[in-house]
Amino acid sequence: MSLGTVTMHKLGLYIECLRPRQWVKNLVLLAGLIFSRNLLEPEMALRALEALGIFCLLSGAIYVFNDLRDYSRDSVHPSKRTRPIASGRVSRPEAMVLGLLVAVIGLTLSGMINTSFLWVSLAYVLLQVAYSLGLKHMVVLDVLIISLGFVLRAIAGVEALRDLDPGVLISPWLLVCTLFLALFLGFSKRRHELNLLEDNASQHRRSLDDYSAEFLDAMIVTVAAATLMAYAIYTIWGETVVKFGTDKLIYTVPFVIYGLFRYMYLVMMKNRGGSPSEVLLTDVPLIVDIALWIIVAGLLIYAR
Repeated sequence: MSLGTVTMHKLGLYIECLRPRQWVKNLVLLAGLIFSRNLLEPEMALRALEALGIFCLLSGAIYVFNDLRDYSRDSVHPSKRTRPIASGRVSRPEAMVLGLLVAVIGLTLSGMINTSFLWVSLAYVLLQVAYSLGLKHMVVLDVLIISLGFVLRAIAGVEALRDLDPGVLISPWLLVCTLFLALFLGFSKRRHELNLLEDNASQHRRSLDDYSAEFLDAMIVTVAAATLMAYAIYTIWGETVVKFGTDKLIYTVPFVIYGLFRYMYLVMMKNRGGSPSEVLLTDVPLIVDIALWIIVAGLLIYAR
């Protein structure tokens, strides 16, 4: 095996440590661009993509840090034991250098966007570090912290654009939707973990000792209803109607209803949901539903 092949193999492992399949979560940063009706503005779109790329680096660094913290637990987990750090294919010293380097690069680039974006990026990193250091073991708070990470992503997407257009805002109802949807996905993931690990659940994640399938099902149903209600209110909210010049966004609600119920079916009946990104990228009915929502919402927001 040539030196170049070895180097490329190692680079591939480093990239795998950053969990690129999870980067789909950072698409939340594009909400500000899309719902401010600037998607077709090249300068704004480029800035939003830059912000998206930076958060992919920051979230990747957090994944590395989290894998380092959970090394012993992940090494005996049914699926996580194949990760580069847990399996030993990437040593812990290597991983530590990788995580620090990527985090420094990400925060440096954040500062080059603008100061407010840097502060939100830093808040996101600190929140996720606090989660890894211990908050993830506190029942309910563990899922709430993850959900606040999504809200910070949405806010970051707006702050990245504010110096180009101070009028760029995101509806508080969309932030509420983001929070509830993230809670929905988070509790669904906990339910999958509880079922997958069964009697060994607490050895992987201590907070799972305080969860039960019945409690998690109740939480999933509650936040699903809250998500649907918040989104429905957003579509008919006065400022939304004025901003987009239409009250027809209400017609996108059925897609949200189906998407939520389909995901609940996969979690509760098919025991999926361990990786929301994987479900969203592999379940054909969900993919079609999301694509149709994007098309219909896009036409209503941008077509005049």
